[in-house]
Amino acid sequence: MRNYKLSFGTIFIIRNNLAEIIANEGVLMDEMKVVELHDFLLDKLEAPFSLLVNKKHSYSYTFQAQRKIAHLKGIKALAIVIGTSGALMSIKTLLSINGNTNKNVKLFQDREEALMWVNKN
Repeated sequence: MRNYKLSFGTIFIIRNNLAEIIANEGVLMDEMKVVELHDFLLDKLEAPFSLLVNKKHSYSYTFQAQRKIAHLKGIKALAIVIGTSGALMSIKTLLSINGNTNKNVKLFQDREEALMWVNKN
C-alpha cells in the first residue's frame, strides 16, 4: 500500500482502483483542496475506482467545496467510515446538498466492514 501526503491529509492507494482518504484534524476543505483531491485521484487511480473515506478526524467544508466534492466522474463506489454523530450529520448534509450524485454510497461505523463492502462493489 502506498501513501501520499496532500495539503489536506493522506491518501492510501490500496489497489490501482481503490483508495482510502483521511483528512487531517481541523482542515477546512475549500474548492482548491477539492481540485487537488480530484486531480490526484484521476492521476493515480484507474477508473472506475472506489473510495473509502475515513472520517476519523473532524474537518469542515466551504459551501463551494461541498457542491464540488461529489462531482467526480470515475467513482464507482464510496464507503464512508464515521465514528461520531457529528460526522454522520456532516455526511448526510453533504450527500443531500449534492442530491446523492453517486447512488453507490454506504455509511459504516467499522473500517473493516467498509473495506469489505467497497471491495465487492
